[in-house]
Amino acid sequence: MDHFQLRDGVLHAEDIPLTRIAEEVGTPVYVYSRATLVRHARVFREALSGVKDPHIAFAVKANPNLAVLKVLSREGYGADVVSGGELVRALEADMAPKDIVFSGVGKTDAELLQGLEADIGQFNIESQEEGRELAAIASRHGKIARCALRVNPDVDARTHEKISTGKAENKFGVPIHRAAEIYATLAALPGLDMRGIAVHIGSQLSSLEPLETAFAKVGDLIAELRAQGQTVTHADLGGGLGVPYKTGEILPSPAEYGAMVARVTKPWDVAQSFEPGRVIAGNAGVLLTRVIRVKRSSNASPFVVVDAAMNDLARPAMYGAWHDIEAVQPSGAKSVSHIVGPICETGDTFAMNREMDTLESGDLAIFRTAGAYGATMASSYNSRGFVAEVLVDGDKFAVVADRLAAAAIMDAETVPDWL
Repeated sequence: MDHFQLRDGVLHAEDIPLTRIAEEVGTPVYVYSRATLVRHARVFREALSGVKDPHIAFAVKANPNLAVLKVLSREGYGADVVSGGELVRALEADMAPKDIVFSGVGKTDAELLQGLEADIGQFNIESQEEGRELAAIASRHGKIARCALRVNPDVDARTHEKISTGKAENKFGVPIHRAAEIYATLAALPGLDMRGIAVHIGSQLSSLEPLETAFAKVGDLIAELRAQGQTVTHADLGGGLGVPYKTGEILPSPAEYGAMVARVTKPWDVAQSFEPGRVIAGNAGVLLTRVIRVKRSSNASPFVVVDAAMNDLARPAMYGAWHDIEAVQPSGAKSVSHIVGPICETGDTFAMNREMDTLESGDLAIFRTAGAYGATMASSYNSRGFVAEVLVDGDKFAVVADRLAAAAIMDAETVPDWL
């Protein structure tokens, strides 16, 4: 459920008509619903009621907006970060350092030290080499790094190949058949507190079966490590639960996911962490856009050119991803159209031959399920500015990220005096 609904013929975000946001803020603009974020955060936590004291860390990469993070911080969420910049954002949003998990395959020495100095709750180590580097840095600075070893279980998540992270050919984690050996090596190093195992096999999963397969392998590994005398007190089960992008699409619910987790992990006797991202933020946001013009030629479907582009919402161009597209003030008429942006790339296409609300020049429309991997992946390609972001709370709203004009981006550039 989300809080973007038709009222008196106009799409609203909670109690605010989207026409008002377009008038006051302009388009394109991302619009987030606080009520939806809160509801999703609580539903996910309730789904884990069968797990003792679960630790939930929002995957900041899904939506790093400070206002969004603040909402989730107030719901008791920590943060899963993958860069020093995301760590800064999590701390700025009042997420407790002990509730921050630092993941990612390419942490630099500076980022490892940044995490140590912040005294974060856990580093998810992606390789033996990274573990050795972290141990050396921690020892030099008189610190102890709490760590989990991320394993690659060689499980196909059955998702898009670019967001699959748990197959043998993916860059993430250590091969599970070498995990016990690497864990023992790292556990012997000063500066590291090796306390657990981490796993994450991909994003936008549409079935629980791959997750259960991966978790079963983790359970076997935990038993093997303990049999060898190693201490294992924590298990980080990652995220990846999918959300429906198409109307009528049915995916596993958080409740079904939580029941599976409770059943599979019951014998483990570990503290468990989870890193949801899309399932919390995806349907809590839309991208609001305006039609520039409708381009018609012969008897083919018309091109509806909108002012949002692939630099604002990259998922369709990157992954061939689907987003439902709806008129803000639907007339009831339907037609088949191509929905494209203004960027000088054929890839700047959101939908082809899509049967949907009829749109004309000047009409407003939304791309649904844009609250995750939307603004966070934006760029300034074609010297376009960065899109604005708005948070709605009942009958009020605020701009939570200003529109960054192309001229402001250019201000960061300099021309050498020898030109």
